[in-house]
Amino acid sequence: MTSIAQEQLGTLPRKPSHAPETSNADLLAYLAPAQHDLSAFPEKTSRLDRRQTSVEIRSSVSSFQDFVMAVGKRSRSVAQSAPIIILFLLAWEFVPRIATRLDLFDSTFLPPFSTVFRAFCEIAVDGTLLKHLSVSLGRAGAGFLLANVVAIPLGLLIGWFPAVERFLDPVLQTFRQTAAMALFPVFILLFGIGEPSKVVLIYWGAQWPILLSTITGVKSVDPLLTKAARSMNASTLQIFFKVILPAAFPAIFTGVRLAATHSILILIAAEMIGADRGLGYLVYDSQVRFEIPLMYAGIISLSLLGLVVNYLMISIDGLNSWKKG
Repeated sequence: MTSIAQEQLGTLPRKPSHAPETSNADLLAYLAPAQHDLSAFPEKTSRLDRRQTSVEIRSSVSSFQDFVMAVGKRSRSVAQSAPIIILFLLAWEFVPRIATRLDLFDSTFLPPFSTVFRAFCEIAVDGTLLKHLSVSLGRAGAGFLLANVVAIPLGLLIGWFPAVERFLDPVLQTFRQTAAMALFPVFILLFGIGEPSKVVLIYWGAQWPILLSTITGVKSVDPLLTKAARSMNASTLQIFFKVILPAAFPAIFTGVRLAATHSILILIAAEMIGADRGLGYLVYDSQVRFEIPLMYAGIISLSLLGLVVNYLMISIDGLNSWKKG
């Protein structure tokens, strides 16, 4: 047995006792392809990173272009309404003058537009308008932000969990029917006559459009989407954040847009009671001091503020990025 193994081993080629040494040049030639592949890997990775960055830049540019197009479309719509606006201003300028000459009414109570515009320019130049505008924006912004922080999560819970809806619905329906101004004396008693009572009043009136729109948006999600997500073993949190929330977002944003304009409307009433600054106070104080042109200038300022806020929200809504996705 040993002789057979020795014969078989003898047939195998043996390594020569004095094998030639491998030179450095041969070793570098052997490793050259591997080094080439390793050097190409960072280049390919950087190329993928550049491609991803390029896609993100194009997406950002596309979103900005969509926003600019939405604003431009809204501007063209306003430009198309320019003739009726010019006719209204002309009527405002000449009707009070004609009515005064015909003894129909005194132009003191409805001054011509040129007089009101002069008063508007005066408060804009001396900084009075900016002072009152900044205060009003701060109050409206704080109340609007608080309404979003409270109403959106609450609406998601009520719309997603029927037990929460059954528990809270009677109380919410009762409070929803209560006018915000009817609760203003209560807010003054609880929070004082300073800024908190006005912010809470704006929050109270602005939260209902957001809350109701959020509940409606969650309930209107197609059940087939949730069933498909459950069939793929998605957890409840995954279904909520990846199915329910994106599908309900258009309805939620509609409520947010309505709440933005509601906050401006409630701001006027809040600043007319117990305030010493703000556009609403400017209107009320001018009426008390019988500065009628200044009163109309304040009314125009409030109208322009509400118009800008409304068109800004419509322009953002016009992006429709969630609908495109």
